[in-house]
Amino acid sequence: MKAYQVICKRRSIRRFKQKVLTLKFLKKVVNAARLAPSGANLQPLEYICIDDRRLGDDIFKTLAWAGYISPRGTPAEGERPVAYILVLVNTLVRKDNYQYDVGAAMENMILTAGDEGVGACWIGSINRPELSKALNIPPAFVIDSILALGYPKENPKVEKLTDSCKYWKDANRRLHVPKRDIDSIMRVNKF
Repeated sequence: MKAYQVICKRRSIRRFKQKVLTLKFLKKVVNAARLAPSGANLQPLEYICIDDRRLGDDIFKTLAWAGYISPRGTPAEGERPVAYILVLVNTLVRKDNYQYDVGAAMENMILTAGDEGVGACWIGSINRPELSKALNIPPAFVIDSILALGYPKENPKVEKLTDSCKYWKDANRRLHVPKRDIDSIMRVNKF
């Protein structure tokens, strides 16, 4: 698929088929993150891939899902992610201003997954102390965010943003995501 097509098709996925993702696939996704731009080329990010089901269940408990539609946005049993990629910041390399690195790396991972037909959800609402303890993360590493992965079991629909940016689910559990119109955000040559 062409990059622009993957971008246009991409939506946050919160319901997943229970089909296993290979370690080879996860390594490809992390490699895409590794190749993302990094401020001053410091490369402070490191990653933990989780594909173990029991560990995945423990990680799931540390996450908060889809605040606008909670609890309806939380994946049900049998629809949870089959893998996670945890994004860590090595503070011995960089203590601050790493957010751009994270954004670039995360988008590379999301688009790489999407190109393979795998859905993803970037999550920042994490019980970090609990997750750090569960995964034995050293104190020099900060948990920034986590990427939940799996083959999509839903097909969110883009809507034109009118009154509210809040996403919602309809009676059939289909997610609707309002997006601003291109003409409302783009200017040419002046404001």
